Amino acid sequence: MARLAPTRLAGTIAATALCVAAAAEASAQDRGLVLNEQLNLGDVISGQRLNVVNVSDNVAVSNAAMGNALSGGAEGRAADIRSTQDMQGAAVADTSLTLRGDTGYVNSVTQARGNYLAATAVNTGIDVDAGQNLDGDVTARTRIEETGARLNYGGHVSADAIGNTVALGASGTGDQRGAITGRTDQNSTGQIYAENEARFTYAPAPAVFSSHASANAVQATSTPNSHQDLSVSQTASGAGVTAWTGVWAGNAWDIAARSRAASNQAAFYNQGGSLVVDVDQHNSAEVLSRTELSSYDFGAAYSTAEAVGNEVHAGNNDIYVSIDNTQMNTGGVTASAGFTGQNGYDAYVGANAAGNAVTGFACSTCGGDLNVRNSQTNAGDVRATATATVNGWGRNVVAGANAVGNTATFYVARPGN
Repeated sequence: MARLAPTRLAGTIAATALCVAAAAEASAQDRGLVLNEQLNLGDVISGQRLNVVNVSDNVAVSNAAMGNALSGGAEGRAADIRSTQDMQGAAVADTSLTLRGDTGYVNSVTQARGNYLAATAVNTGIDVDAGQNLDGDVTARTRIEETGARLNYGGHVSADAIGNTVALGASGTGDQRGAITGRTDQNSTGQIYAENEARFTYAPAPAVFSSHASANAVQATSTPNSHQDLSVSQTASGAGVTAWTGVWAGNAWDIAARSRAASNQAAFYNQGGSLVVDVDQHNSAEVLSRTELSSYDFGAAYSTAEAVGNEVHAGNNDIYVSIDNTQMNTGGVTASAGFTGQNGYDAYVGANAAGNAVTGFACSTCGGDLNVRNSQTNAGDVRATATATVNGWGRNVVAGANAVGNTATFYVARPGN
């Protein structure tokens, strides 16, 4: 048996890269029991400032701030995980890049999280009873300052802000099966904000800029010879869940700007066994995803924004799937994407917004058995706007906007088949 003492932190924590208010790791030797209680009362602040000139190779930045964290695993013998995490302070990760002259490939990852739990099972099972509560704000911000920079090898720049996270995994081999069972209860009342802004002169290689904001997120993935039986409850009632991406370039050959805001997210994927999930999601927060992309000269330009109040994905590459889904959205949901250019070739702009969304599938080649009970109620305004402006000349301009209150898709197949 492994027992973790309660952890309580108060005050402000500041670091230059990664801040973890509390972290624990446990590995079960037989049927292990992990008891975890974490309370963070202070702010967790992480900052990176980079000022470089004429870097011929890579520019890499990793910046993270986290309130409470628990990670663990079991191999060969089962484990029970009982965890309570409470984040009362703010989590802030801020990255600023000043790039001058010619620059190689730019890889920047900025993440801010309130509560985080990760657990894995290899050739065994884990049973999880997890509660996560977030009352503080979570902010992830990254900027490339205007200095006339030339991103000669392109890059990938991201900013992710997530209030509560549970990530579970399992795998089995032969007669030893993997399993994920239990329940997760997540509650978020804080404001979730992700921002990604970039200004530069020239990018002759693929460059991607993205922002992602989520109040509550659960993901369970089990590979062949595994199964899942999970119950998830998610409630988001904060001031807002916002993802904002703004990119301004002089000349970009292949550029993409993306934003995604989802208040409650639950995703389940399984192979080689049954998948049984019970999900209850309630959102009253305002959800906003906004992307603005501008390039005076452009080759291929992509500007996309996605916003959803409650979202569930459940898929099994095996026979049996059972989904019991309840979703209630009363918050406004807005997705806005725009592109402005002078002269170029192809511009693609897309905005998608939904109050409630669920997708479920089972294997089509193995006699899939899909059982669904679905209840969706949307009482919030849902808006999607896509705007494309080419002031000079261009070859293709494709724009689309989709807004829906409730959407449900169930099929006996794998995506793409």
